Amino acid sequence: MRRRAAEAGLRVTLDSAGTGDWHVGEPPYGPMQAAARARGYDLGALRARQLVAADFTRFDLILAMDGQNLRDAQAVAPSHGMARLEPFLPEGDAVPDPYYTRDFETCLDIIEAGTDALIARLQLVQ
Repeated sequence: MRRRAAEAGLRVTLDSAGTGDWHVGEPPYGPMQAAARARGYDLGALRARQLVAADFTRFDLILAMDGQNLRDAQAVAPSHGMARLEPFLPEGDAVPDPYYTRDFETCLDIIEAGTDALIARLQLVQ
């Protein structure tokens, strides 16, 4: 998203967080990093963190990769939060977790398509 947003001329602040605390502080899963690197994405500097209530005042939009993460994020959202919480994919479809599916290429394909759709939406509101 960072690279594609910059290429589209969008100025956005992006972050990534999980709803669970299992991997806080760890880098992305090695095989996923390798698949992303093959497409020109460097995930090496990223570290996992957990979604917190303050994210709902820090960001305008929070995107969930699947229904369970959407429900978990709703449980964290404070009543005074300003961020919209939406599924990442416009149809509400889940982005399959490549840690379990081992299908890193399809996951990247889905994320790239979802990113392009999001960028198109963001360009309409600018």
